[in-house]
Amino acid sequence: MALWDGRFSGGPAEEMLRFGESLGTDLQMWREDIAGSKAHSAMLGAVGILGEAEVAEIHRGLDAVGDELAAAEEAGWPKAGPGWTPGIELEDVHMAVETRLHHHVGDVAGKLHTARSRNDQVATDVRLWLRGRIDLLDAELAYLIGILLDRVEQDGRVLVPGCTHLQRGQPVWLGHQILAHAWALSRDRERLADCRKRLNRSPLGAAAMAGTPHPIDRLHSAGLLGFSGVVENAMDAVSARDHVIEAVSACAIAMSHLSRMAEELVIWSTPEFRRVRLSDAWSTGSSIMPQKRNPDAPEIVRGKAGRVFGALQALLTLMKALPLAYNRDMQEDRPPLFDAVGTTRACVRVMAGCWAELTVLPGPDLTGDFLLTTELADHLAANGVPFRQAHHVAGSLVKACEERGQDLSSLTLDELRAAHPAFGDDALAWLEPTAAAERRTSRGGTAWTEVTRQVALLRATL
Repeated sequence: MALWDGRFSGGPAEEMLRFGESLGTDLQMWREDIAGSKAHSAMLGAVGILGEAEVAEIHRGLDAVGDELAAAEEAGWPKAGPGWTPGIELEDVHMAVETRLHHHVGDVAGKLHTARSRNDQVATDVRLWLRGRIDLLDAELAYLIGILLDRVEQDGRVLVPGCTHLQRGQPVWLGHQILAHAWALSRDRERLADCRKRLNRSPLGAAAMAGTPHPIDRLHSAGLLGFSGVVENAMDAVSARDHVIEAVSACAIAMSHLSRMAEELVIWSTPEFRRVRLSDAWSTGSSIMPQKRNPDAPEIVRGKAGRVFGALQALLTLMKALPLAYNRDMQEDRPPLFDAVGTTRACVRVMAGCWAELTVLPGPDLTGDFLLTTELADHLAANGVPFRQAHHVAGSLVKACEERGQDLSSLTLDELRAAHPAFGDDALAWLEPTAAAERRTSRGGTAWTEVTRQVALLRATL
């Protein structure tokens, strides 16, 4: 018996049931559905629509349904066995819970749906589910940032080539580069916090789209569920999905950051870069080449970014031209939402594992490397030479070294002064790699004092 069958003389076709059911997806929200039903019934009791005994009986039944669903979930949603698994004829988690509630408490279960619709139910469930997962994702991102900061403090004082265009640019501390990733992740946390503020408003009590004639108190049920307020317009309450899109957008941006980080781990673990060694726990071997240590974990993270990007595109396409208010199309918001959030959380945890257990290798010898050329230009600029002129002089010195097959360590002070008389007695000292990195003390630079300052700033956010 469907909850809406009074209008119909026959039931839907079996294929329609299979095609239209969302139960397999919505069961992930059974806890949220029961919490919403408890809050709604408590509110109905508070305003006198339900009696105290009726509210208690409904809550007793909802607890029983929750115990059954918890047992079934733990057992892997079996067809038969511990707990109770609803069938697809119940369409969605809301009908499933209400139908099973009737099994436990009888006709009083039918009063639970007073002043609400499945439209505001699902909107409430999604917001509750998403709010909880945002909190979990935020905690996991904070943990990953903490792992990165530990790495900076333990292994960050390794001098490495800082690159642009994947070409050597200037010497930097490894910690400086790791911090760049940590700051990106910190902005992901900020985006999630902003998203959480907007989604933390209750749609419950909006009913189908027009509100209800019953004397309900939406703020009361909102407070019971921990919402900061209500979605003020009932039609907006049931039809809004921008909070879903915003959350998945935040996940997509976070995945772009994780993918960049993963790419660097892939590159850094090659013999050509030789910057890190992934642990056995987060790499795999080859079925044919015995020597291989493949960076599968970061490669999979890199690959899963596209999956989350696709979820965002699916949601934008789903909502782009839907007329108000609720449309059945909108049940398709849950699969990409659940998958995007779950995938992002998994990738954050994997990256934390990779960083926690990898080995940082000794940095290369950068003495005489052309990545020190900017030091020559900056030395001249510090001595009053216009930087564009200094840049040209330094470039000509690189060209001269290349033509004779040598690096900057071959230069003498006389050669420098022949190129420009403003080179001082300490010009060659500017080519010392560590000093070059430590010279960059401007805010956000690679000097170790700046690295430690940024670590402290980020730790304060954790």
